[in-house]
Amino acid sequence: MTSDRSRAPLGDAEAAELLTSARKLQLATINPDGTPHLVTMYFALLNGRIVFWTYRASQKARNLARDPRLTVLVESGEQYFDLRGLQITGVARSVEDAAEVEHIGGLVAARMGGVPADLVSDYVRQAARKRIAYVVEPGRVVGWDHSVLPQ
Repeated sequence: MTSDRSRAPLGDAEAAELLTSARKLQLATINPDGTPHLVTMYFALLNGRIVFWTYRASQKARNLARDPRLTVLVESGEQYFDLRGLQITGVARSVEDAAEVEHIGGLVAARMGGVPADLVSDYVRQAARKRIAYVVEPGRVVGWDHSVLPQ
């Protein structure tokens, strides 16, 4: 039997639109005991790649320092026939240069909402001191769009 995902692939243009319109993703890293560590993160796009930042001492940062493999999931939709998703499995490339961390942080903060525009640069400058940024280097990309399925 064919799975719904194989019958409902997400095209390149649709995948790009989903990444552009979404603000959050699910990020899975690998804990020391091999179990998944799953969190929701705000993200941005830089040169077509997903980027995010986090505190250097966070569990996800410690996990990625030990093992850079990750999976991210960006999804939308509330009803079954509205579901769209993009799962990317790959590796995280760490970014530690202060100016680059601040730049990525600015991209992420601009998409977060809730931070007044006139305060974003001050927030990012302060937060960047304790943070590390990552670029997701994709390996395998799987997307689906249930809106194309017969109802």
